[in-house]
Amino acid sequence: MQVDPSIFKAYDIRGVYPDSLNEEVAYAVGRAFVALLACEEVVVGRDMRLSSPAIKEHLIRGLTEQGADVVDIGMVGTDQYYYACATLGRPGLMVTASHNPPQYCGFKMVRNMPYLLSGDSGIQDLRHLVEEEGWGEPSRSGEVRTQDVSQGFIDKVLELVDPAQIKPLKVVADTGNGMVGPILQQVYDRLPVELIGMYLDPDGSLPNHGLDPMQPENRADLERRVIEEGADIGFAFDGDGDRFFIVDDRGHFVPGDFVTALMGCYMLERDPGGKVVYDVRCSWAVPDLIKQAGGTPLIERVGHSFLKPRIFEEGAVYAGELSGHYYFREFYGADSGIVPSLVMLEMLSKRGVKLSELLAPLECKYFLSSEINSRVDDPLANIEALAERYGDGAIERIDGITISFDDWHFNVRPSNTEPLLRLNLEALSQEMMEQKRDEVLEFIRS
Repeated sequence: MQVDPSIFKAYDIRGVYPDSLNEEVAYAVGRAFVALLACEEVVVGRDMRLSSPAIKEHLIRGLTEQGADVVDIGMVGTDQYYYACATLGRPGLMVTASHNPPQYCGFKMVRNMPYLLSGDSGIQDLRHLVEEEGWGEPSRSGEVRTQDVSQGFIDKVLELVDPAQIKPLKVVADTGNGMVGPILQQVYDRLPVELIGMYLDPDGSLPNHGLDPMQPENRADLERRVIEEGADIGFAFDGDGDRFFIVDDRGHFVPGDFVTALMGCYMLERDPGGKVVYDVRCSWAVPDLIKQAGGTPLIERVGHSFLKPRIFEEGAVYAGELSGHYYFREFYGADSGIVPSLVMLEMLSKRGVKLSELLAPLECKYFLSSEINSRVDDPLANIEALAERYGDGAIERIDGITISFDDWHFNVRPSNTEPLLRLNLEALSQEMMEQKRDEVLEFIRS
């Protein structure tokens, strides 16, 4: 069949409904998924997008016509879906386009937890099966059963902390009309915190703001509300609930690498001398603090299809990404929005200080550019030019290029989907960060 090849991304399938991803494509993906994995039973969940019910219906039709039984877990967050795949021991498809705008739809696909289908492992094979309709005829039709996994999920995430240790903190949570609101309320009902909810009802029309809290306009309401309420902390979640973001007691957004560093040190208290995985974009604060805490920091490529398996291959206790993905060994190596929110509440309760006080030593030492995108004609040629221009630095090519000097470093990676280069730069003074940021950007864009 004719299908837009651009919907097959590095980590998932994602496209605009109904232009590039529609019911016909969903049906074909279902049949191809069963043929590719030779699976007998498949977990299926969906998010709140307006297109998701129809996409899920045709996906399930494809799965069952190809001979697989389906466990329909309903409208859930992606971390609930990972929980279902892990506990049932089944592959799965989650109908979601994560934090993309409302006109998008897509699939996140589990082979067997923690291994996902990705561009490096399975997604392009699936694409070829879809294009060729090469799934063959099955010997049987599958059946569908429904299963509510919410109670098991709630019990599991609360096992990962000690609720008795959590103090009556005031928490503002903005779930952005995505998938987290209902399950978050059920989890927090079992804690002594005061939860002030914002936009908790799932609504695919997104009446309030977008689904990606990395964008400043999507967290502005939360930052104001934390100040107005005099809250201890603010939490934001992306549309499908696998990413987590923090606004501190000052109403300031906390960079994901600072969260990774603080939470990594806290997780090492449970696993002394353990390992923590972090992505190539992260601040030096992460390896510095992990080493100070007696742990081993391990650098990895960006993306959940790399970090999830690395946790198990290394026996690491935890992994964090700049983009707000946090992974826990005791949660099947999966990323979750709710789990790190609980860990952060427990950490603040035990530390007995405000989050701004924990951040102060980092903020006066590590100065971050945040991620800056540049549109270029030839990303790979640009990266080689950077390697030549800054060849006197220490060069690593784990993901894009990372070049380090004594008092500053940067990573430049090509986008997986657009002719963009993504720059993250850090220096040990604000002045140097701004100077080097502007210098590298001018070189990239010239």
